[in-house]
Amino acid sequence: MPLTPTNPLTLSDRLALQRTRLANERTLLTYVRTSLALVGFGLALLQFHPERGGRLGYSALAVAGLVLAVGLLRFRAHRRELAACQLPAGGGR
Repeated sequence: MPLTPTNPLTLSDRLALQRTRLANERTLLTYVRTSLALVGFGLALLQFHPERGGRLGYSALAVAGLVLAVGLLRFRAHRRELAACQLPAGGGR
C-alpha cells in the first residue's frame, strides 16, 4: 500500500498559506487599532467639549463600532477562504 500524504500542498504552498494567514491577522489588528483610535477621539471630544463636540463624539464612537464589525467580518471571510484552500481537491481521499 503506497503512503499518501495527508496534505496535498507543497511546502512552498503551505508557507504561502501561512504568510497569508499572518497577513490576515495583521489586517484585523489594523482594524482594531483604527477602531480604538476612533473610540479615543470620540471619548476625548465628549469629555472636553460635551456641548459642541457631542454629536461628533457619538458619531466617532458609532464609526468605531462599524469599523470593528467590518474588520471582523472580513477576517472571518478570508479565514474561511484560506481553510478551503487546504482541502484536498479530490474529494477527501
